[in-house]
Amino acid sequence: MNSRERILGRVRRALADAPGDEAPLSRDYLREHGQRTVAQTVDLLAENLADYRALVHRTDSDGLAGLIVGLLEKRGSASVLVPPGLDEGWLAATGVPRVTDRAESTPAELDRVDSVVTACAVAIAETGTLVLDGSPDQGRRRITLVPDHHICVVRVPGQVVSSVPQGLERLDPARPLTWISGPSATSDIELDRVEGVHGPRTLEVILVGED
Repeated sequence: MNSRERILGRVRRALADAPGDEAPLSRDYLREHGQRTVAQTVDLLAENLADYRALVHRTDSDGLAGLIVGLLEKRGSASVLVPPGLDEGWLAATGVPRVTDRAESTPAELDRVDSVVTACAVAIAETGTLVLDGSPDQGRRRITLVPDHHICVVRVPGQVVSSVPQGLERLDPARPLTWISGPSATSDIELDRVEGVHGPRTLEVILVGED
């Protein structure tokens, strides 16, 4: 018996005498705060992403590949990690060597990767949050936690919602969800901010206008 099984066994024993009927949950909370147009919602997302110190870029589908090339060159990236289902056209113009997302990759191998490029599942404007769900164009969770530089592509307005409740409606709770609000950061008791502790030090978000 492993630790997980022991903990779950204790929870079951503790709940053995609990009534089986669950009380109905009230869901009369606001679904979003205020009324915004689609453009205003996208602007709010960009504003809150920047407030979390993410670097926000805007382009259209024709300019996406060139923008990614420019960001990798500016970063000086010598390698880029690519999820298996990422659109090939996004990296077609770059000569940066690609690293394949492999199940057997060790943390040390991932740490040597300079950048990672992914898509996302949904972006939440009110909280400035990107959610990845492990789909083929996003890859395993760890590939966005170990490399120091993450470029995340968001299709707008199709992948942008106003609020967390709206975002949850689009997500499958059975999938491995990663919620990202800016680059990884923490602070000590004196509020000295340190970035890159448990995730990428630099998060760049590309908002791509859909045709």
